[in-house]
Amino acid sequence: MDADTDRLTETGADVAERSRQVIGLLADERRLRALAAVALGADSAARVAEAAGLGAKDTALALLRLREQGAVTGTDGADGGLAVGYGLFRELARPARSAEDRPADGRDAVLNTFVRGGRLVRLPAQWTRKKLVLRYIAEETFEPGVEYPERVVNERLRAWCDESDDIDHVTLRRYLVDLHHLHRSEGVYRRPEAA
Repeated sequence: MDADTDRLTETGADVAERSRQVIGLLADERRLRALAAVALGADSAARVAEAAGLGAKDTALALLRLREQGAVTGTDGADGGLAVGYGLFRELARPARSAEDRPADGRDAVLNTFVRGGRLVRLPAQWTRKKLVLRYIAEETFEPGVEYPERVVNERLRAWCDESDDIDHVTLRRYLVDLHHLHRSEGVYRRPEAA
């Protein structure tokens, strides 16, 4: 099996694992009811509790877990309030890309050198290559416009750094913010629509 095929298999396995996590998240009736209430327009914890028939504590815990996994975005009392993280569900529903779907250009050569099996081997020293690899990681990891709590961002970036002695998830996160691939506000990260 070549490195490209191995990366595709790993990516498919990662998506399958992430799908299992989201299904597990929604297997809890309280979290499912809270998500349904948000989907039906409840934009605050109080409205979610009322619509879902949950107590304040159960509502708070359900919303916390839903936000951590990206199934619900926004915060209670913020402009726009709570909303369903549709980007997460679109991401998980998207079919895995095959080798034929990717353009064969210099970009692939750079990515194949520095990214293997869905993991970052090391960051390139050359700045233009480094920016290309970081943009790729942002595009593969985060849906545009979706808000991610720092814990979820760290978890996703840590997966890229598993086999690298060269970089850790904190450095990777800092690069992504510095290059504007992720925007950070009050511990919440979002990939801009035109990153």
